[in-house]
Amino acid sequence: MNISVEKNEIKDIAYKVCTLLDKNYPKEISFLQFRNNFQLLISVILSAQTTDRQVMAVVPALFEKYPDPLSLSKGTLDDIMDIIKSVGFFRTKATNIKKTAVKLLEDFNSTVPDTIEELLTLPGVGRKSANVVVGSLFEKPAIIVDTHFGRVVRRIGLTQAKIPEKIEKDIALLIPEKKQYRFSMTANLHGRKICHSRKPSCNICFLKSLCKSVPLFC
Repeated sequence: MNISVEKNEIKDIAYKVCTLLDKNYPKEISFLQFRNNFQLLISVILSAQTTDRQVMAVVPALFEKYPDPLSLSKGTLDDIMDIIKSVGFFRTKATNIKKTAVKLLEDFNSTVPDTIEELLTLPGVGRKSANVVVGSLFEKPAIIVDTHFGRVVRRIGLTQAKIPEKIEKDIALLIPEKKQYRFSMTANLHGRKICHSRKPSCNICFLKSLCKSVPLFC
């Protein structure tokens, strides 16, 4: 098949997938609860390699004691670790959120930066976390590649990449910028609800007719 024709077909499938996901999932999707930009940033750092449920179990106490960058920057590591100890990699994360609070104070006037480049300078913030922040808080283009998202777009056939950065680049070429954050959230939710890792529920999947992986599971 001609490469340009194949790319156009994939882009057409991406458009249809994006439309169906948007139609079938709630307009508001949030996996973390937060009251302000600072809370989301810290919650996202804590969510790496752990469940959102675990994060939501510890952040109320964390933010009650440390509601802003100044207070968190002054907190002791032992106390911060004690509050978040049920979260995976809590020692490293305690260090990261304290250092991030200090950097917010020193470099960003206690505000959460609104660019990927600036966010990546904060301890504990990788591309996935940075995309969550700019997409959720600042309504900027954002491709959020986690395990659920990566699994869904690979199975459908929108990318063959396994490295998150490559997946992000591939999908960014297929989805218009104004729809990227919404697509990230709906595809993620689809992975949680239907396109499960071990046994996807193909029988109820509204993307079944567009999915390259159906013969493997159904």
